[in-house]
Amino acid sequence: MKELAEKYARRLIIAGLAEAPLVCGLEDEIVWNREDDRCAMLAQVIAGMHCNALICAEPAEPYRTILSFLVRKYPIAITPGDCETRTFLHDLPVSSIFSAEAILAHLHRRKSVTVAEAKSLQIVTFGTVSPEQAFVTFSSVCFSAFVLFFADYLADLRASRVTAEEQAAFARAVSLLNPPPAEPPELLRGPFTSENQVIAAMIEAGLYTVGFRLVDSYFGNISCRLDDTVYISQTGSSLDELAGCIDPCPLDGSSCAGITASSELVAHNEIYLRKASRTILHGHPPFAVILSMDCDVADCPNRGQCHVRCSLARFIRDVPIIPGEVGTGPTGLCHTLPPAITNRRGAIVWGHGLFTTGTTDFNEPFSNLLDIENMCRQEYFARIRAATDQKNKN
Repeated sequence: MKELAEKYARRLIIAGLAEAPLVCGLEDEIVWNREDDRCAMLAQVIAGMHCNALICAEPAEPYRTILSFLVRKYPIAITPGDCETRTFLHDLPVSSIFSAEAILAHLHRRKSVTVAEAKSLQIVTFGTVSPEQAFVTFSSVCFSAFVLFFADYLADLRASRVTAEEQAAFARAVSLLNPPPAEPPELLRGPFTSENQVIAAMIEAGLYTVGFRLVDSYFGNISCRLDDTVYISQTGSSLDELAGCIDPCPLDGSSCAGITASSELVAHNEIYLRKASRTILHGHPPFAVILSMDCDVADCPNRGQCHVRCSLARFIRDVPIIPGEVGTGPTGLCHTLPPAITNRRGAIVWGHGLFTTGTTDFNEPFSNLLDIENMCRQEYFARIRAATDQKNKN
């Protein structure tokens, strides 16, 4: 357990989510990645939650600046509208007291709590089984807060309601953004002719997708078609740790391997049946998600239901934005994504993420994933400039 605690502490640092995280796991006793004055109090939280793992950390920049502003704007609970929040988090509760009692009150009903006390800001998350679950939640909190903050600022700017505090927070957050990576890596070349080649290529592409921060935590999925079998990452698997977590699923459904496969297997299958693709890559790059949620049609009858229905044909340049829920229900991605991505280099699902495809290997979908995210980042700031110019004219 000590190794697991240290592993996820390192992952938080490498992912740019925290600089000095406190991570623990429970075996016969609580094991921490390092000593800290907070351990005794947090041990009470673990006992009260009957859980096996916990993370407590001050978020790294720009998340610290973003959350410091959001907890003042939304002092009870932060409620982003992205897919991660709707599906896993519901909302991000806020506490002004760093105590076992206050933290437990929130963790009994939600997966995280952001504690803003004096000049201190800390995120506390837990895992019922291992530190991995707490890591995923911590990452999702940072991602959802990032998306909400930048989406809010654009909306507030257009509505001329940006405060001096929000302006200062935005300027500081922008100054702390990492520069976008310009060049994709050189990945294994196809066409692939064996299962071993497919798996090696998927493992490599997953590692780079996480390394380039084109996913939230390690969420996303990846697949490759070899003849009439689709190899796809398992549900809940880490894209940067795919060895042993890839399922071969025959397109005719003649195997039960799909039971553990990604929840988006049906959507992947439909894409393969519609177009001459051999690879699919799905990530959650933040600016693609932010722009997917940017719509200024105030009187739209579908307002509030954008993630499941949209009557407009929306694009970011050549890339369509579509509704669709995870899974196979009547409003599932399996219905909306395959026709949208046919003859396109990618498609963005509202509040969820970006899908790209390749005809031979993962070089094309990875390059498109990176290029579309960089395009969305440029477009976001172009919209900021346009809204600022309009405000100045008025």
